Amino acid sequence: MKRIGYMIREALTNIRVNQTTTIIAIVTMAFTLACFGVFLLLYLNLRGAVGALQDDIKVIVYLHDNLSAQGLADLQQRLTGEPEAAALAYVSKEKALADFRTQFPSEQSLLQGLGENPLPASFEVTLAPRYRSADSVKRWTDRLKAIPGVAQVQYSRDWIDNLAAMIGYVELASVAVGLLLAAASVTIIANTIRLTLYARREEIEIMRLIGATGAFIKIPYLLEGAVLGALGALLALALLKSGFEFMTVHLAGPGRVLGLTPKLGFFPIQVSVWLVLAGLSLGTVGSLVSLVGLERSRA
Repeated sequence: MKRIGYMIREALTNIRVNQTTTIIAIVTMAFTLACFGVFLLLYLNLRGAVGALQDDIKVIVYLHDNLSAQGLADLQQRLTGEPEAAALAYVSKEKALADFRTQFPSEQSLLQGLGENPLPASFEVTLAPRYRSADSVKRWTDRLKAIPGVAQVQYSRDWIDNLAAMIGYVELASVAVGLLLAAASVTIIANTIRLTLYARREEIEIMRLIGATGAFIKIPYLLEGAVLGALGALLALALLKSGFEFMTVHLAGPGRVLGLTPKLGFFPIQVSVWLVLAGLSLGTVGSLVSLVGLERSRA
């Protein structure tokens, strides 16, 4: 316990004594993580928006006009049992005609002279979340076309493909930006610890001569890097929260004028905790990189 207490005191002493480099490291680390946090915040909100758009994806199953009542009931039961179908709504010929007249009042002349209602009955199928990919929808709709009583199956294939591509590009960009900023954070902490090691190189050499182990010498610097990383992450969260509240307030006015209500959300608590842990981990890795570099220079 005495050794652990000594190591913690040494780490805190290094932070307190080297105030200038400590402040620079924390602020630089905070801005680096804040840049990543901005991108992560945009990604999470965009992902949520895309998820909301995916909820609107529906498959329309048009029925033959000569389908009997029993055939309709059997088909409805079969569609309800499909794992791809999260919800099912029946649209009769009469309702389809009423909806057409409501949505396209200026086009009602197209129906005049056709006699009886030309619009078919249909089922509107809301897809289950796990089956909303382009390949899953295509396989399922191809299978639906072979079911007796089904005249035609339609869905927004281009819309689904575009959503899938959008999600893929955003995820790829998030990984690339995350790796780039993680490398920058490690470099910042490594340089900060390296300055501390250089300033105390004579003291460290004396500790080696009197028999101090490598772990006894290194752990305080690892703890210092972890503390710097965690403080930088906390400052980054404070900056992100302030910026998010500022943007939310200033976007609310134009959104109400335009009739839009953007549903933006800040990081949930678990993501905030992970961001702090990421800063702590990056700080520790930065210290480790600096210590490894010191060992190699001595060799």
